[in-house]
Amino acid sequence: MNKLAIETHHLRKEYGLKVAVDDLTLQVPCGEVFGFLGPNGAGKSTTLKMLVGLVRPTHGEVKILDESPRNYRNRAKIGFLPEHFRFHEWLTAHEFLHVHGKLYGLSKQQLHKRIPELLEQVNLADATHTSLGNFSKGMLQRVGLAQAMLNKPEIIFLDEPTSGLDPLGTRLVRDIISNLKAEGTTVFLNSHLLSEVSVTCDRVAFIKKGVVIHTNTMEKLLSQTMALSLRVDAISQNLHEALKSLDSHVQLNGTKILLTVKDDDQVAHVAQMVHEHGAKLYELTPRHQSLEEIFVSIISTDGEDRT
Repeated sequence: MNKLAIETHHLRKEYGLKVAVDDLTLQVPCGEVFGFLGPNGAGKSTTLKMLVGLVRPTHGEVKILDESPRNYRNRAKIGFLPEHFRFHEWLTAHEFLHVHGKLYGLSKQQLHKRIPELLEQVNLADATHTSLGNFSKGMLQRVGLAQAMLNKPEIIFLDEPTSGLDPLGTRLVRDIISNLKAEGTTVFLNSHLLSEVSVTCDRVAFIKKGVVIHTNTMEKLLSQTMALSLRVDAISQNLHEALKSLDSHVQLNGTKILLTVKDDDQVAHVAQMVHEHGAKLYELTPRHQSLEEIFVSIISTDGEDRT
């Protein structure tokens, strides 16, 4: 197995009687783009804060690049864009990055080269000497992304990096993540924009009520289930019950049926079921589920699946 960029064991965070994160165990290899998904209040941002050393876990262990995230030298290898940020509005974009660069210990020569490169990369070269107080939300998001990449981190944590961005800005972030991966940088991504997660991430974990309930590669996740749409002449109670044996959440709308199956064999089995229960099959359309549909299915399931 590749060297691990992130490793947690039985991580737990309590705020009084409230458990924000419970028994979180993760392993993220170096160079992977890892998506961390869950509904609001699931514990994603709290987890991120523990991973970057801003919050101490109540129990458990965190290692980032085989060291504690609170290790001063190790922090120089980390980049972080938080979801909620407040930048110094009186600073220009160049001044803002210069301040953060000095905090990272970068030399004047390094900053002279690095700052223009990053502002060009996030499409803010024309706003180099504009104060952040005059930036739009999307511009602030992009300059925040620039500061997260300033030190050429080995691992970068992005908490909702596309928040406030228009489609062009969202595409820009996707391209930047792709470039980071090509350079061998590990990316830990928390995003509600599931269409972007599906095309950028190698692997994802789903968290619900502070517990990781499912982890899988994006390739397997998108290929292991199919949404199946059928149109028949009539739906009997017996046919409905038979289809529920394949998918307990089968949906009926007049003579249309929508259910989820695991593979091509089950597609053929559904067609056979319709025939055996005396219904005429007029239409059968299989398609792979989107990440949004998979997300809803996993998060809405009562039981826990820690695969």
